[in-house]
Amino acid sequence: MNYTDPHPQSGPKIIPRPEHALSRADISNNALKVLYRLKKAGYQAFLVGGGVRDLLLKINPKDFDVVTDALPDEVRALFRNCRLIGKRFRLAHVHFGREVIEVVTFRSSADGIKNERKHSDTGRIIRDNSYGTISEDIWRRDFTVNALYYNIADFSIWDYTSGLQDIASRTLRLIGDPKTRYREDPVRMLRAIRFASKLNFQIARESSFPIRNLGVLLKDVPPARLYDETLKLFHAGHSVNSFEKLLEFDLLKYLFPHTAASLKSDKNGNILRFIRKGLENTDKRVQVGEPVTPMFLYAIFLWQPILDYAKKIRAEEKLSQIEALLNASDDLVAEQQNHTSYPRRFSTPMKDVLAMQLRFEHRRGARAHRLLGNRRFRAAYDFLLIRAACGEVDQELADWWTNVQTLTPVEQRKAFSLQSKRSNRHHSAN
Repeated sequence: MNYTDPHPQSGPKIIPRPEHALSRADISNNALKVLYRLKKAGYQAFLVGGGVRDLLLKINPKDFDVVTDALPDEVRALFRNCRLIGKRFRLAHVHFGREVIEVVTFRSSADGIKNERKHSDTGRIIRDNSYGTISEDIWRRDFTVNALYYNIADFSIWDYTSGLQDIASRTLRLIGDPKTRYREDPVRMLRAIRFASKLNFQIARESSFPIRNLGVLLKDVPPARLYDETLKLFHAGHSVNSFEKLLEFDLLKYLFPHTAASLKSDKNGNILRFIRKGLENTDKRVQVGEPVTPMFLYAIFLWQPILDYAKKIRAEEKLSQIEALLNASDDLVAEQQNHTSYPRRFSTPMKDVLAMQLRFEHRRGARAHRLLGNRRFRAAYDFLLIRAACGEVDQELADWWTNVQTLTPVEQRKAFSLQSKRSNRHHSAN
């Protein structure tokens, strides 16, 4: 099977400024400051990666990364607002208020005494601090579309691979042998899904073919890193696409194993429909600039597994419905930590949101009225709307909670009191 040769003999294809559409006017002023200062100090300086890719695709880049032949300590000497970070990869962060420009020294792919690259038994890179030239650095990048260099010296673009061609054909292609590259860093499989979902690209056949068989390597990735990658997959406005591709390549089970198990027994498609609806809600919020939280995302994915487990332990331990739900939440969140970390600051409010789903069913009296003032009410209410849209609860229940929010405080008290009277009449009649 063909793949992009990791060690070609020829140099880059250089596209001069008049022949490409990337303009300095679209680059962050702070990124330009870094590029120009490096150049003035006698170093090579290139904009690289997603910033170049997105500008060529007419997408507003999330951030701008710089690569240079200056060593990290030399970068720090040029910028008072610079901090060096990283153990596996030593790099510089130049801070301009909230914007951070990442500056990375060219890395080497050569073997030899100066090479500080170390692999695990499975082939995963665990230390990598060897420096080199741009012609070596290019083969350390993952995808061809992320391996385009914008040269601040003459505003040209350097393309060592098929990056520009793949952008034109909307193809995501790994540089080098896919099996080797995935073994070096299994998270590249998730990155392939993320970029394909974000950019609406097709993953090249030779790059997608090994993913199903190598997905098990994700078990060796630290849960904290998988948590970060999970948020990138689902909090960037393309979560539905990411979810579909995780299912296609059978990778969801390495991020949310209990959810994947629930989906296998989802004969009528209700669980799948619920997750899609929840992710659509998340994508809409991202697209209009509204905040999103891991709490809601994990609630969407863990809701059905928690319900199933709560039903089981309720029968076994003679617990109330709410007790069983809370205990099931505790147990499944603890297990989830073994796969993707989940900070307590998000897991605790998630339990509140899930517990409120049961409390929404009781609409009478002061206790029900107090739900409107609960700081988790809005998230729990949004969750209720998704459940109603999927037929998990009656639409009438969701409509009632929608309408009661439009009432004045006096009218709200009457509404909850009326529900109490109706409930009392119902019990009397029985």
